[in-house]
Amino acid sequence: MNYVRTGMLMAALTALFGVVGYLLAGAGGMLIALGIAVATNLFSYWNSDKLALSAYNAQQVDERSAPELYGMVRDLAQRANMPMPRVYIIQEDQPNAFATGRNPQNAAVAATTGIIRTLSYDELAGVMAHELAHIKNHDTLTMTISATMAGAISSLASFGMFFGSRDNRPNAIVQIALMILAPLAATIVQMAISRSREYEADRIGGEICGNPVALADALAKIAGGVAHIPNETAEAKPATAHMFIINPLSGRGMDSLFSTHPDTGNRIAALMEQARAMGVGASRGGFTSGASRNPFAGGREPGPWG
Repeated sequence: MNYVRTGMLMAALTALFGVVGYLLAGAGGMLIALGIAVATNLFSYWNSDKLALSAYNAQQVDERSAPELYGMVRDLAQRANMPMPRVYIIQEDQPNAFATGRNPQNAAVAATTGIIRTLSYDELAGVMAHELAHIKNHDTLTMTISATMAGAISSLASFGMFFGSRDNRPNAIVQIALMILAPLAATIVQMAISRSREYEADRIGGEICGNPVALADALAKIAGGVAHIPNETAEAKPATAHMFIINPLSGRGMDSLFSTHPDTGNRIAALMEQARAMGVGASRGGFTSGASRNPFAGGREPGPWG
């Protein structure tokens, strides 16, 4: 079903590509646009994880360089019955995390040093379980393609004046409308997909870690940290904001139609309802059977540098 959803998304955005190309420059423009769409999809499929991790200078860690975090992800992946993803740490004070990769066999999870310092063991396990849920559901591929295509449609519409001859170009009013409406439509689709997948990843993440309350507590702490600690890399690359468990941008308080994430309060409420259904209380442990410690409380900064 996840592959079907991804295929439908790619087809819909590719069709929008073709429509924009046709309206800008007729049949020739449509063929050019479709060619760009195919190339964009292929590039996104094979390189999305490398680009995302490189953008944040993420450093891969293993059982020797970050044993607590690596072991946590390994145990969660076993509980979720999925392949072990690569594990990365980002030198960033803002508490946040994301997952990337084209499929569960070629995936990675990344956590900032800020989130490792901020959360307890159970809370961090909830966050990692959320990211594993994205991988298991193939959301990482879906959201990467949607973001890439939305950006490409924006570029296509903006540079439409270079397509076709002067005779077959639409008039100036149509061109302006396309420059505004085409990127808007693609962005709304992208963000709607992202928001819907966050709720599902929260639900499955709560099941994987066994304690939705810990994930709810983590979301509250992350949101508080994001509100006070800017992420300069994310601000410079806003197209990557949808990847994170909480929107890392300082301008996140926009109209909900254009938000990359659901309201954090609504997400917490849904997780608390899930906890009640599972019989999990605020004082009951989940992944660690009651433990509530920071995995790096010994004072050593995690990562390949330590």
